[in-house]
Amino acid sequence: MFVRRVFFYWQFIAVLALPAWLMIGASIYGTGGWDVVGSFFSGLFIGLGLLAVSLLFYARKEVRTTRAVSWADVGFLTLWHGLIVAMGFSYTWAPGLAALVILVGIGVFWFAIWELVAAARKSVQAMMILVDETARGGLVPGDLPPTELPPVIIVREKPPES
Repeated sequence: MFVRRVFFYWQFIAVLALPAWLMIGASIYGTGGWDVVGSFFSGLFIGLGLLAVSLLFYARKEVRTTRAVSWADVGFLTLWHGLIVAMGFSYTWAPGLAALVILVGIGVFWFAIWELVAAARKSVQAMMILVDETARGGLVPGDLPPTELPPVIIVREKPPES
């Protein structure tokens, strides 16, 4: 649970820290001024992507209540953030790493949307079960026991056959 909570807080810190690292890495390990300019714009877009993914993770109720992301979220965030950190070191020897960061970022984004939809579907199904149970006369948590329920008047559409 500790690791999942650390990643919950880290994902919001990473929105600023990882794009800043790209600029610092380009300044230190880059080959020229254009690498720094390119890292500025790539850091801007990566920062927006990190923010979008973080907000999608935060939109799930179980993440907000426990203040911890799921283990699958931890895995995807570790991969994506690790590639972004590696991109700060590799301006001269791995130019294809930027494309990999973009592809993994798109994958993490769609994974976050899929998890949000799955959580919403589960919540809606639970609500529908609650509505069905209430309509059948079942108990809703917090209601009175069946012996203390108020009387019910039944009105029939057709008179009973004699």
